[in-house]
Amino acid sequence: MPLVAALAEEARALRAAGAFRAAGVGTGRRQAPQLRGDQILWLDPAAPSAAQRAVLDGLEALRLELNRECLLGLFELEAHFAAYAPGAGYPTHVDRFRDDDSRVLSIALYLNADWRVEDGGALRLYLEAAGREPYADIAPVGGTLVAFLSERFPHEVRPARRERLSLTGWFRRRGTRAQG
Repeated sequence: MPLVAALAEEARALRAAGAFRAAGVGTGRRQAPQLRGDQILWLDPAAPSAAQRAVLDGLEALRLELNRECLLGLFELEAHFAAYAPGAGYPTHVDRFRDDDSRVLSIALYLNADWRVEDGGALRLYLEAAGREPYADIAPVGGTLVAFLSERFPHEVRPARRERLSLTGWFRRRGTRAQG
């Protein structure tokens, strides 16, 4: 999977150059390192690398197909690289903000070569809204693309024993923000 390897190499180089920042939570993206242990770099669709352009083109084709077949009304993609250091995770949450319903479909493309189940770092996807059993654990094996409805499925990132990389994002519709 040359594209996945190229994206992983790019993410590591950008992280080593200091381009990544601690991830935030909520619409204001406030820092909460006790909750969220990853560092991220938002993709700039106006100036992508060749590898980013290739994956963004593929995701655009997916967006169009989802709109055609599932009538989801997806308008755009917001995405970032995410890097979790060994031991870092992100507890149970949903990807839809309370005051903004624009996120519809969450995606994660894993960039981890030679990942083994014993490395940990699974995406635990709870299959019911209560955020407990039953659940499915998805290992972050390089080349795996996971997609799920942002508001419907609570999920968490389990701590890993090694660095865990992904390209993570959300297909969005034109949302409405609650006025308060």
